[in-house]
Amino acid sequence: MDRQEFLADEFEAHRSHLRAVALRMLGSTAEADDAVQEAWFRLARADTGGVENLGGWLTTVVSRVCLDMLRSRTSRREDPIGETAPDAIPAPVGAADPEHEATLTDSVGLAMLVVLDTLTPNERLAFVLHDMFAVPFDEVATVIGCSTTAARQHASRARRRVQGADPATGASDVVRRQQIVEAFLAAARGGDFDGLLSLLAPDAVMRSDAVAAAAGAGEVSGAAAVAEVFAGRARVARPALVDGAAGAVWAPAGQIRAVFDFTIVDGRIAGIDVLMDPASIDHLDVVVGGAA
Repeated sequence: MDRQEFLADEFEAHRSHLRAVALRMLGSTAEADDAVQEAWFRLARADTGGVENLGGWLTTVVSRVCLDMLRSRTSRREDPIGETAPDAIPAPVGAADPEHEATLTDSVGLAMLVVLDTLTPNERLAFVLHDMFAVPFDEVATVIGCSTTAARQHASRARRRVQGADPATGASDVVRRQQIVEAFLAAARGGDFDGLLSLLAPDAVMRSDAVAAAAGAGEVSGAAAVAEVFAGRARVARPALVDGAAGAVWAPAGQIRAVFDFTIVDGRIAGIDVLMDPASIDHLDVVVGGAA
C-alpha cells in the first residue's frame, strides 16, 4: 500500500467525526463537506511522519478551516441550516453510516444551530470543541491562537449565551445583564457595600489570570469578600460588551489594560474573572460603552 492509499484509508476512518465537528462549527452541511474536503487536501500535502495522533491532528486542521470560514463571513448572514437540514446529511460515497446520521440528527437540533449562529467565531469554536467534543482547552487555545485562559473564557461566554438564549430567536437578555454590571460598578465607586452584596450571589467568586494575580488581584470567594475588594474602587472602570456578553474594562488613555468578565446567574453576579494578560485581551471582542 502506497502513502496516498494509506492516508486515504486513515482519513475515511475519521471522516464521520470530522463532518460532525464541521457541521456544528458551520451549521451548513455544504460548508461542512467543503471544510472536510479541505482537511483532506491539507493532509495529502502535509508531512505527517511525526504525527502520533492523526485523529487529533485532523480535528485541529478541520477546526482551523472552519474558524477561517466563520471569520470570513461578511455582513450577509449565512443561513445556519442551509438548503439541507441535519436529518438529510449526505453520506460519503461508499460509506453509508445510518447510525452516524441518526446521531447527528439527534444531537444537532435546528434550534441549537440557530443559537450557535449568534456566537462569535472564537466562542463557537471553543464551545463546540470543548463542550461537545471534550477537546482540552490547551488544544482549543492552539486552534484559536490565544492563551488557555482566553479559550476558557470564550467557552464560558458561549455556554452562558447558549443556556440563556431563546431558541426561537437566539436572543439573550444582554441588556438586563449589562444593567446589573452597571449597578455593580456604581455601587463599587460609591463604596456602597450593602449595594454590592445585594448584587452578588452568596457564593460569588473573583478569579484572576496570571498577570492580574501578579498585580495583586488574587482569587477571592464569598459575596462579602468580593464586595470588600470592590467597595470604593472601580472608579475608572467602564461598562463594556466582552464577546457579546456583559462586562467592564479598565482602559486608561483608551488602552484596555484589564477586562472584567461577569458571570450572572438568576439575576445575581456569581463570578468575576479579571483578565490582564495582553495576549488574552487581544483575542477578545470588546465594545466599550460610556461611563456607568
